[in-house]
Amino acid sequence: MPLNMNREVFITCAVTGSGGTQDRSKYVPRSPKEIAESAIEAAKAGAAVVHCHVRDPETGVPSRNLSYYREVTERIRASEVDVVLNLTAGMGGDMVFGPVQNPLPYSQDGTDMAGASERVQHLVECLPEICTLDCGTMNFAEADYVMTNTPGMLRAMAKLMTDLGVRIEIEAFDTGHLWFAKQLVTERLIKDPVMVQLCMNVPWGAPDDLNTLLAMVNNVPPEWTFSAFSLGRHQMPYVAAAILAGGNVRVGLEDNIFLDKGVLASNAQLVERACKIIENLGAKIIGPSEVRNKLKLVKRDPK
Repeated sequence: MPLNMNREVFITCAVTGSGGTQDRSKYVPRSPKEIAESAIEAAKAGAAVVHCHVRDPETGVPSRNLSYYREVTERIRASEVDVVLNLTAGMGGDMVFGPVQNPLPYSQDGTDMAGASERVQHLVECLPEICTLDCGTMNFAEADYVMTNTPGMLRAMAKLMTDLGVRIEIEAFDTGHLWFAKQLVTERLIKDPVMVQLCMNVPWGAPDDLNTLLAMVNNVPPEWTFSAFSLGRHQMPYVAAAILAGGNVRVGLEDNIFLDKGVLASNAQLVERACKIIENLGAKIIGPSEVRNKLKLVKRDPK
């Protein structure tokens, strides 16, 4: 594969995520106010896009509470900092089975299965410029937890998102997810311009070795826009790897909580480190206006 370096790069900051990191770092934001403020600081540091989940302000546990999404959205839009808002739609597909000898009935602890309309209700209310669509079902690190996204569910969610006029960011955790994403594009359930996030090193999806990354990249149609990231300690090396492979980058506390070994990071610090890598490679960092032009995004004004 020839070197196809991206010379105009945008940064996505994944602000808080839905993993159990809230008790591992004081910098992981919990409340809508903290999430919005962290997103705004990341934008000031150079992120063109902020990707937001919400959490229970008291426990830090991931949430689908509509009022939290509304507050995060309103705070970001009311700020003086311009940034593209990307909201997750990955919640509501969590299945935790019972013990291996008796998997059904499923466990009530951790299972959160919602219908397509419920899973996108926060998008209806907030109308972000971008939303995510996890294009497949996958075993996660936990023994009996499955991220569940059936073809029927994904088709229904994609249609709802497209009808809202929200740009879909395909989340691909393995090559099969890209295969199905292409089918959704063929069926016009995902409209051009198509964007995809290559999610590496998420157990048990695609590992973050470079051969697997290139296999993923080689399965992305050349007219699509892609970004890539690695979960954990290879987050910063993957900034360089993604650019050299022709893509854009994602950093943030959803994927990695450390700046250096043993040194906890803020979202802004991770974005600043990514900016240095991008600039040292000789690439240009583009901002939210350029990203909107590139991806034909609809900016919503604050209410």
